[in-house]
This record gives sequence, structure tokens and C-alpha cells, in this order.
Amino acid sequence: MLARILTSIRRLSSGVLTLLAAAAMVLVAVEPAHADATSAFTPGKAWTDSSGRTLQMHGLGIVEVGSAWYAFGENKTGESSADTSFQSIDCYRSTDLSHWTYQRTALSRQADGDLGPGRVVERPKVLYNASTDTYVMYLHIDSPSYGEAKVGVATSRTPCGAYDYRGSSRPLGAQSKDIGVFQDTDGSGYLMRRDPEHGLRIEKLSSDYLTVTGTVRTFPDYESPAMVKSGGRYYLLASNLTGWRTNDNVYATATSLSGPWTPFRTFAPPGTMTYNSQTANIIPVQGTAATTFIYAGDRWNTGDLGSSPLVWLPLTISGTTVTVSWQNSWTLDTGTGTWTGTSNPADAARHLTSAASGHLMDVSGGATANGTGVIQWPSTGGPNQRWALHRIRENVYTLVGADSGKCLEVPGRSAAQGTRLDVWTCDNGTNQQWALQAAGTYSSSSNASYALVNLSSGLVADVAKESTAPGAALQQWAATGGTNQIWSLN
Repeated sequence: MLARILTSIRRLSSGVLTLLAAAAMVLVAVEPAHADATSAFTPGKAWTDSSGRTLQMHGLGIVEVGSAWYAFGENKTGESSADTSFQSIDCYRSTDLSHWTYQRTALSRQADGDLGPGRVVERPKVLYNASTDTYVMYLHIDSPSYGEAKVGVATSRTPCGAYDYRGSSRPLGAQSKDIGVFQDTDGSGYLMRRDPEHGLRIEKLSSDYLTVTGTVRTFPDYESPAMVKSGGRYYLLASNLTGWRTNDNVYATATSLSGPWTPFRTFAPPGTMTYNSQTANIIPVQGTAATTFIYAGDRWNTGDLGSSPLVWLPLTISGTTVTVSWQNSWTLDTGTGTWTGTSNPADAARHLTSAASGHLMDVSGGATANGTGVIQWPSTGGPNQRWALHRIRENVYTLVGADSGKCLEVPGRSAAQGTRLDVWTCDNGTNQQWALQAAGTYSSSSNASYALVNLSSGLVADVAKESTAPGAALQQWAATGGTNQIWSLN
């Protein structure tokens, strides 16, 4: 009898524990992916892990798992552009994207073969395949002369591995250099890679993500691709081909991976060389109020690649427009998904002075009627030359004429170059919203020079034909980096 009683008690206890465990799992499941936390970033400055060692997150790969991010990078400690012999792919963990803890070597150097001494192993990109419960890492595999141009694949059951290397190939018989990966909302995986003979390719992966099944789209010859999807639209970032030197990186957008795609254009002010960086990845941070997309770039120090600074900046994405603006420092609330930057001007009444002519942005004739054109004119002290900056979000503003109370806009939401700017009753349209991009001496704390990018068209406020004459019309035009597209706020 006593034995039966004890057995019943044990069974009851086991059942209670099972129920408690199930309840705990439910509680975990309904917790937000990321608790409210404010993370601080100083782009281009030294960045260390929790042990004080320089982060080796070059050529960044990143995957979000529950409440944490796992980052993968090329360990370039002690390397230079003259010798980039593979050492390891390192893995770090963070819950706020700002503070990182080294976990382990995810992929180690081997005695010989693709991962052996003297080999080139770059751009570690990781996808999680839910159907196989496997983390799949893609890599650029090459010889020291960059003559092999292959893709390598490694897999692991856990985010940081260690990863089992499965070998390399030239998918579909084509060369492969810089790579990126993308996972669509339906779970499909894609490989992006630079094929020197045919251009930048987007290719569909098999259901297990281990092989390429076909080419979806081919572009001109760009490298270091990265892609995200937002609001049903794809956004592709890529670098021009300048080796270790930085350049003005570009973007294109589409509603289908097969196209049509918009023409490539710069997303940072031309001449800044993407704020002296090269695209490595894009990090989506989805919060309760917004989603911030972080541009993650590398600023290569060819003499000491291991010390190469990381340049992480918040992107502004709207419709077919992508912009990034320099921030000397910025903070991200990972709970709400919103960010604040120190290089964004405060709301205030301003004069906007053309860097080319020294004339002010002026509502022609001091008129207040809808459709009145905007010109440049010498300073008169009149209210038609003062503009109130009103922040809509982050680095996006409306410019409201002090005299008319109306907004600077691109009429009719035109996307055409040469469309003349005017003022109109403010209506919250994206054709009246302008992303301010730090230009000129952008990293100076006293910088007041900006390019004005229209969120609707993606074109910038421009003095027509680079004129320095009073009365020259303001129009929208593709960014060129010319001083007729730079405005000083004062």
C-alpha cells in the first residue's frame, strides 16, 4: 500500500512539473524578442568585445536568434592587404547590437585544402534553415591570387558552431567572389555573388540552402552585396569595384527579385565614399514602433586589417528611396526600433545657403500662393528666406516657409529630373519630406552642411545648371556631389 501511495505522489509531482515547464515555455514564447534597451554607436571608432579585444567582425554575417544576435566575421588580426591568409571565422553574441561577447571560433583553419594556410576565406554569411534546423554559412573561397573564385559552404546545429565545412564549388559553372545571402519572408534562401564574367547575380538556393538551383537576376558588375525586404519591396546595396579603397556605394529596389529593378544610385552623398566605408551587411531591428535598418560597413585599414573600423549607421528607407546620413554618434532603442542621432539638426527656423553660390533658398517674390517656385537669391532678411525645420522622424524633415507657412515640395510627386521645386500647403506627403544627409566636413561636430534628399523621388534639391546667378530655379536632380546640391543651415 505504501509503495502505491509513493508511486502516486511521484506521478502527481511529475505531472505538476510538466505543467510548470509548459507554462514557462508559453511565457517565454510571448516575451518580446528584445526588451527595451538603448544601444550607443560611434561609427568608425575603436570597438571592442566584453574582454577589451578589437571586434573581428569584418565582412559581417549576422543572424538573429530569439533575443540575441550572433555575428560572424573574418579574424584579420595582424593581417595586411599584402597577406590576408585565413586564420578563422569568429562568432560573437549580443542582446543589444552594441555590446558583444566573443563566443568561439565558428570555422577554424585546417591543415590543408580550402581552409588551409595561405588561403583566402572571406564574407561569412549565415542563414538559419528552419526545415532542417541547421545554420548554413556561405563564404568566398579563393587562392592568394584570387584565381579560384569559388563558394564554400559550412553547416552547424547551433549558431556559433563549430561549423562543419562541406567544400566549395563554382555554382552553375560561374566564378564567384564577394558574396551575400538573403532569406525571403516565405523562407526561401538566396545567394548573391559577384561573377567577374557576368556581373552581380541573385541565385535561388535549394530547400536545404546547400546548393544553388538557378539564377534569378543578373546586374552590372558590383560586389559586396546586401539585401533586405520591407513593405513588399526588395532593397539591394552593393559596392563599386575599387579593391580595398572605398567608393560611393549604390542601391536599387524592386517588388520582385526578377525585376524590374530601379536604376542604381548612391545612398550616401557622392564624394563621401559612403562615409569612407564599404557595404558588409544590413541589419533589420524590428521594434514595437518602427523597424530600423542598420547599414553595416567596413572601413579597411590596409596596413593593419584587424584594426579596420566598423561603420554602422541607420538607413532611411521609404518607397523606392534609400539614404544614409553620417552620425558622430547615435542611439538605438531595440525595444521600439527607433533611433536618435547627434548629427541631425534641431527643429528651428533656418536660412539655407547654397554652397556653390552663397545665395539663400528663397520663395520667389515673397509670394504665398500654392505652386510658387523656389529660387536662390542674395540675403534680404525677408521671411521668404527663412525655413522652419520640423522633424518627422529621425533625420527626415519638412521645410516650412516662414512667410507662406507652406512646405517645400516636389510638385505632383514627380520622379523626373529637372522638376522645379515649389511650396504647397503641407499635407504629410513624402514629396514634402526631406532626408538630411550630412555632407562637407560631415564628421565635424560643427558641421552644418547637408544634402536634401526627397523621400518620394530619391532625388536631391539642386540649383539648376550649377548656376550662381540670383533667381536661378531650384529643381530636383540625381545626386552628383556638386556644391550646387549642398546646403548650409544657419
